Amino acid sequence: MAKRESRNLLVGLDIGTSKVTCIVGELMPEGHVEIVGLGSHPSRGLKRGVVVNIEATTQAIRRAVEEAELMAGCRAQSVFVGISGAHIKSHNSVGVVPVRSREVSEKDVESVIEGGRAIAIPADQKVLHVVPQEFVVDGQEGIQEPVGMFGVRLEAKVHIVTGSESAAQNVQKCVESCGLHVDKLCLNHLASAYAVLMPDERELGVCMVDIGGGTSDIAVFKGGAVRHTAVLPVAGDQVTNDISVAFRTPTQAAEDIKLKFGCALPQLLTFDEEIEVPSVGENPPRRLSRITLSEVIRPRYEELFRLIRKELHRSDWYDGIAGGVVLTGGACYLPGVQELAEEVFELPVRLGLPQNVVGVRDVAKSPANATAVGLLLYGRQFQAPKDTRPEVGVGYWVQRVSQWFKGNF
Repeated sequence: MAKRESRNLLVGLDIGTSKVTCIVGELMPEGHVEIVGLGSHPSRGLKRGVVVNIEATTQAIRRAVEEAELMAGCRAQSVFVGISGAHIKSHNSVGVVPVRSREVSEKDVESVIEGGRAIAIPADQKVLHVVPQEFVVDGQEGIQEPVGMFGVRLEAKVHIVTGSESAAQNVQKCVESCGLHVDKLCLNHLASAYAVLMPDERELGVCMVDIGGGTSDIAVFKGGAVRHTAVLPVAGDQVTNDISVAFRTPTQAAEDIKLKFGCALPQLLTFDEEIEVPSVGENPPRRLSRITLSEVIRPRYEELFRLIRKELHRSDWYDGIAGGVVLTGGACYLPGVQELAEEVFELPVRLGLPQNVVGVRDVAKSPANATAVGLLLYGRQFQAPKDTRPEVGVGYWVQRVSQWFKGNF
């Protein structure tokens, strides 16, 4: 959120392994989000989604936020922050409570969800999300909104996401070191799903894969709710490292070559173009084949997609994703990645671009911004930012104190 007179602003902060992205959105009266600010800065303080250098991460966050603030013309005070990493675990659980007054109330729903989260987790883990999947009233399944229904027994099937307490604290410390307050921590793949998935895909069954720099995040949706989440430690940085080792070139040069000339399927290249590859140290640059580059890139993406397919089979969700696979994240933008994914998954695959927002065009054109946009859409469901609430006068507080005395004496 940000402070600026009557504007209702939200701020999403995606702290990634390769870069930090900050997006400022204005919540319009009609309910949609308009992007008014965008900032990004290379990140060197994370490894596979986990903070390994507090100072470097804080510096990257500060630069990205300042850039977004400058574009939006505001001062950010609090943010919705994404979190990911191999420490993320997910579980499905069931809660059961009796219906107190024969008619399901909001309090009953809160109680049954709280009952669903009562599972044993390691001491170093904390619960990040408890997402309701569906409710069951007296044996009747598939209910999404049970409030107002008659019954005596209420069940809730929930998806619980946990993460490392220390990893979450490190992220929070980096954000707070920049003078910002963390509104909520949100799992990256759930945030990305808010931005790129269609309602009919969520209903039919779909697997969303967010391929970042350090991790690839998987989220399976079916019946309108999240059913399975997972994090794999294979992503874009491994592709860059393969190029760096194979071509004996510095890592940054390998990243530039990947983005400019990379292709995941050699057969898509119409002719064998030569590219100039910088050498390590003072050695002169060399010229190498673009097809050779593609042959280095393909095996790593193929390995990633096979690992994802294996995870879908392990969790028994491969046969439940009739809607296919949606790829998003910065590392899925290379030519040939979508075609290679279709070949491996044997399912329809589409590229997921941020939707349901207006404003800065660059945001909607890049899958790399999906998580940051999703954080804005995630934040939209909460109450209006504190800074945009109407100010209250002395009379209001006199009335509150009077009510307090009446209630206590």
